[in-house]
Amino acid sequence: MTSAVSIIVTLSIIIIVSPYFARITRIPTTPIEIVLGTVMGYFHFLGENYLFELIAEVGFFYLMFLAGAEVNLRTLLRMQNRVKVRGLIYLALLYLLSYITVRSIDFDPLFTLFLPLISIGLIVTLYKEYGKETEWLNLSMQIGVLGELVSIVALTVTGAILEHGSGIELYETLGLLVIFLVGLAVVFKLFQVLFWWYPELKTYLIPVDWDKDEKDIRLSMALFFLMIAIMLVLDLEVAFGAFIAGVFIATFFEHHRQLPHKLSTFGFGFLVPIFFVHIGSTLKLDALAQDGLVLLAGMITFSMIAIRMLSAVAFYKILNLREGILFALSHSMPLTLLVAIASLGYHSHKINQYEYYAFIVASLMEVIIVMVAIKMITKRWPKVSEG
Repeated sequence: MTSAVSIIVTLSIIIIVSPYFARITRIPTTPIEIVLGTVMGYFHFLGENYLFELIAEVGFFYLMFLAGAEVNLRTLLRMQNRVKVRGLIYLALLYLLSYITVRSIDFDPLFTLFLPLISIGLIVTLYKEYGKETEWLNLSMQIGVLGELVSIVALTVTGAILEHGSGIELYETLGLLVIFLVGLAVVFKLFQVLFWWYPELKTYLIPVDWDKDEKDIRLSMALFFLMIAIMLVLDLEVAFGAFIAGVFIATFFEHHRQLPHKLSTFGFGFLVPIFFVHIGSTLKLDALAQDGLVLLAGMITFSMIAIRMLSAVAFYKILNLREGILFALSHSMPLTLLVAIASLGYHSHKINQYEYYAFIVASLMEVIIVMVAIKMITKRWPKVSEG
């Protein structure tokens, strides 16, 4: 067992140096944190420790909370009908092609839920380089929000299946999930009416102006932990509860535009990196030498990119060929959710260590391949061809 002091010092160093490595390599910080975690784990600076695992788990829940904070249900409902319909067709094609791929390649049936995952976490980073006036990227974010909602539900259902199998307990859990979702819809509607009648209540709870008591952070954290407690009582997937707490903040307190930034500053500066470093430390560097592991990771990566390329045909009248390829690529790096669901499958013994390692490696390969591909396409395939 690695000493607590060694873990604390190593974590501190990784958190500090990761952004600098990311700038040098022009790769997002998250994959760098995973790689550094793997390297430090190989040299025994990181290892098994209860507090390390506990804080990493809290970091994951906070990551799901931040993902939810990007989802404003009102914006989602205001989406143009033609975009919404095509988005649903796109998602349906993703799951259909995923099923066909899994059956064709003889993957584990659980992979059907892994391959179509969508996470908007790294899509946000693309805005920094390509701007918010980019049509394909804006559409990617809109559909990504819808896709992440579906992916989070898939994560929750998968968690229930992995924990309870296919017996009566599974149906009880799924029934409880449906009841919870209906109750949640009622609660959201009640708050919508409440804030419509008393709009000043929003600014009372979360002031826009400077507040020495930081009521915005306090309320956000209260909702975060309250939803975690509710999910623990109901024995549902805790990550789903954290996500819902974030959605509530984004939907009802959009008047405080700096709040998501304040929340993410704390998360990505402290808790979230610990989660990714921990994931990296669980990936043994020696595993890369295992026969066929890199090949399996490559097959997973290729499959995930390919089904998105094919599914993007749903937007053929909205996006041209260049934009369609860029759109598909932007959805091909669901690193956070892929790592999360792989961890869930591994700890529940539904996928073995070999497959777990393959998914972690695939998640890293996707980010590198996609980031390089998008940069090359935007530079060498001019916009003249659009239209």
